[in-house]
Amino acid sequence: MPLRHVFRLSLLPAIIRLSLSTSRLSLSTSIRATLSRSHPFRLSLLRPTYFVALALAFASIAARAAAPVAEPFGILPDGTKVHLYSLRNEAGFRADIITYGGTIVRLLAPDRENRMADVILGQPTLDRYLAGSAAAAALIGRFANRIADGKFTIDGKAYSIPPNSRGALIHGGKRGFDKVVWAAEPTTREGSPALRLRYTADDGEEGFPGRLQVEVLYSLEPKHGLRIDYTATTDRPTPINLTNHAYFNLKGEGEGDILGHELTLRASRYTPANAGLIPTGEIAPVAGTPFDFTKPHLIGERIAADHEQIRNGRGYDHNFVLDAKDGKLALAATVREPASGRLLEVLTTEPGVQLYTANGLNNSAGGKAGKPYIRFGAFCLETQHFPDSVNHANFPSAILRPGQTFRSTTVFRFSAR
Repeated sequence: MPLRHVFRLSLLPAIIRLSLSTSRLSLSTSIRATLSRSHPFRLSLLRPTYFVALALAFASIAARAAAPVAEPFGILPDGTKVHLYSLRNEAGFRADIITYGGTIVRLLAPDRENRMADVILGQPTLDRYLAGSAAAAALIGRFANRIADGKFTIDGKAYSIPPNSRGALIHGGKRGFDKVVWAAEPTTREGSPALRLRYTADDGEEGFPGRLQVEVLYSLEPKHGLRIDYTATTDRPTPINLTNHAYFNLKGEGEGDILGHELTLRASRYTPANAGLIPTGEIAPVAGTPFDFTKPHLIGERIAADHEQIRNGRGYDHNFVLDAKDGKLALAATVREPASGRLLEVLTTEPGVQLYTANGLNNSAGGKAGKPYIRFGAFCLETQHFPDSVNHANFPSAILRPGQTFRSTTVFRFSAR
């Protein structure tokens, strides 16, 4: 073999190391830079075509290196294995997700000193989730939030599903998408770690019509962001409303209440609800009410206000009508925690977001850190179609039909200041 080819082959280990350690870069440029530093007197021996070929070959290696790896997280009583996938990037951002419920178990975000903290409530073991954790950051479906009396009509056909919460059907029924094991495929998105989850809900499952095929892609953004892309198809008309019920505390999981968090919502209207938290059908302005977060307010500033809607929810548990109306990804909410400087931005393509201030947590045993989960110990911003929208013609339609593809995106983006 000619000497120049032996030399080129001798450079491959360095190129492979570079490719494996870099998930998002122009490989051709980076390889050339590495070679010029290591072997400047031989760089001319490598023609541009070699760089192109090497870039194509090692791009796939770099992509595979970025994909998360399965770790055991427990076994269901029926023998089904549950796995955990950890999505991480070089900035230190990390999201741990399990296949049971597609649940986010851990989410690490930086403060202004770049110190990482777990900012999401969750449990350390599968058994704790199976015991009925009230603070699971799980995927919710087939229909997130509430349907009045569990009843709705599609194309003249009436459906009735037994209620499971205060006279309403909530979060898809007794065995919603948060209580099933999703098929997992570790992958990448634009060179960043990602996890694709799939679940097929049978026709009639939990009383809903249609065989619904759902795919959810969790992926990391370049720095400190978690993106969730939802898609679904059906073979019969069916209600659909998918979200993630993440419980956030920007001080850190189990670190007291969130009443001092500062919230801004890009929502000038909301949907008032009755005592059972079913929307009345009205779309009302937030101006002059405790629901006006169009400018920054502390979450706790008006949470005990003498207002019928606050009394109905025992705090905030209401759908806000987002001002963006074109279905494109847009900023919906910003939350800042003053002490740590952590900032959360929520972007979504959905028309609404449910603000829930963990009114139902009651000094339970807590989660990963073993600290109690107290009332107002977290906030949720559940991007969604409106609650009970199947029964309100003036709300955006939540009916998916054969031949259509449901698409929705939400991003949780973190920074500090």
